[in-house]
Amino acid sequence: MPKKSKFTLPPLDLGDETLGQRIAKFRKKEGLTQVELAEKMGLIQTLISDYERDRTRPHPEMLIRLALALKVSTDQLLGLKPSDSEENTPDLKIVRRIKKIQELPPSQQKTLLRTIDTFIKAAEK
Repeated sequence: MPKKSKFTLPPLDLGDETLGQRIAKFRKKEGLTQVELAEKMGLIQTLISDYERDRTRPHPEMLIRLALALKVSTDQLLGLKPSDSEENTPDLKIVRRIKKIQELPPSQQKTLLRTIDTFIKAAEK
C-alpha cells in the first residue's frame, strides 16, 4: 500500500470561473458561435459544447489550439493570468454592428441611434 504524502500543495486561486466558462467567455468575446469555433479548429460543435459545460476536459494540446483560435494565452484560458484589458475591449458583435451602422446614410444612422438610445434608457431603469 502506498504511503500517504507528507507534502501539501499550496492552494491555487483560479477565480470563480471554470475552464468551460472561460472558453465560452473568450469565444463570445471573439464573436464566434460554438459551430464557428469548432469549424475553425476542425472539430465538431458537440465537443466545444462539452468543454464549455465542463463535461470534458481538453487535452493539453487542445488547450493550446483553443488559445490560438480564441486569440488568448493558455494562461488566460486556464485562469492563471487575467485577460488583457478585458473590460476595455469591445465585443466583436458590437463592432460588426457599428460598422454596418456607419455604412448607412446619415439620416438612417440618426434614426437608428435614436432608437438605440431609447432602448438603452429603458434598460437602465
